[in-house]
Amino acid sequence: MKIKDDSSQLNTQRVIVIGGGAAGLLAAGRAAELGASVTLLERMDEPGNKLLITGKSRCNLTNIAPLKEFLTAFGPNGKFLYGAFSRFFRDELLGFFLRYGIETKNERGGRVFPASDNAADVVAALMSYIKDHGVDLRLSSRVAGIERDDRGVTGVILDSGEFIPGTAVILAAGGSSYPATGSAGDGFRLAEKLGHKVNTLYPALVPLVIKEISYAIAFQGVSLKNVRLTAYAVNKASIPEMTIEHDYGRGTGWEKPPAPIIESRFGEMLFTHFGIGGPITLLMSQAVARALDAGPVSVSINLKPALTNKELDARLLREFAVSPKRQLPAILRELLPEKMVDLMAGISGIPMGRTASNFTTEDRHRLVKLLKGLTFDVKTPLPIGAAMVTAGGIDLKEIDPRTMASKLVPGLYLAGEVLDLDADTGGYNLQAAFSTGWVAGEAAAKFAGIIIE
Repeated sequence: MKIKDDSSQLNTQRVIVIGGGAAGLLAAGRAAELGASVTLLERMDEPGNKLLITGKSRCNLTNIAPLKEFLTAFGPNGKFLYGAFSRFFRDELLGFFLRYGIETKNERGGRVFPASDNAADVVAALMSYIKDHGVDLRLSSRVAGIERDDRGVTGVILDSGEFIPGTAVILAAGGSSYPATGSAGDGFRLAEKLGHKVNTLYPALVPLVIKEISYAIAFQGVSLKNVRLTAYAVNKASIPEMTIEHDYGRGTGWEKPPAPIIESRFGEMLFTHFGIGGPITLLMSQAVARALDAGPVSVSINLKPALTNKELDARLLREFAVSPKRQLPAILRELLPEKMVDLMAGISGIPMGRTASNFTTEDRHRLVKLLKGLTFDVKTPLPIGAAMVTAGGIDLKEIDPRTMASKLVPGLYLAGEVLDLDADTGGYNLQAAFSTGWVAGEAAAKFAGIIIE
């Protein structure tokens, strides 16, 4: 790629990047690398704050999943990313970081981390990138508004009242999750002022608060592996458009679902002092949050998903025959974590001192039903500020997927979490931020007068 330096424009025309996160840092560096004069505005006193806490401070950069699977992780909106991923995807991203000395490693679920397990190394590499190419980084600089005229953007106004002229503006101010890191929803406010539609925001990848708070407190700290968590609408009116159909055959807990299913996942979860969290809970949280807008939602935990009801009942019968004098708590200790035993015994309604030899058929069926469907009512997800990712955002119909350019305002580009894009955990969201930032940086540089051949 050859770059022609049009010096008559370079000194007078500027690309302004709003937001010093993953998308903003890469966008600023790429635009500057191509020859644009770039000013990067970050509202916090340091850039990359949210990057520092991603992947439990290890920074899950991307995933080794093939492109089709990668796009599927974003749901129906994933096809929007095809253009950006075709320009700058996993290989390009890992090659970029390798140039700055960051080697990577692959882990469970295809997750890719820096070999150092240190997110600070990722931020340092991005900082070196923008420094190498002369980006003017201005910290503690919150943008109050993006200015425009009939021809397009003209610059930005800071909270201080200072006007910074610019030919192109890249809006990469993040979502509304983890506001202490700088992602406080500024991008949505700025986009709406310019006429962009912001689709309803929901917390994604966030724990859920349950109404049975005493149960949550009793089970606090219990981690459950190889269980199935299912969220279902309590009434038909609460079925959202994204309702997922599942095969309720062997091993899912029900031969027939008890109510319209919102989402169901198998894996690991845990109890907190307010409700439930852990991987499968986080992955289901956005669907649950959307469904709660329409009506009540409950969740059911199948603690023994590998067995059908009949198989579990047969197992109990065999164990009762081997140890007929065991009482209910001892029976449950063979099936559950210790911390769950007493409360689950109480929930079952079976007398605590009843021995296995005295269990009735009804007793066994009660126990099977409880183990196959421990149910709670969802009160709410934790607030969006506690979410890993913001779901919803600037409507993709108003953005050119080839360049990240606004279809409404010439010279405006949008990248990262401000877009209505979100995916499961595993590096998908961060790759999308890097890819859209890179593409926006290139397109904005070209709009600002850099000729790329």
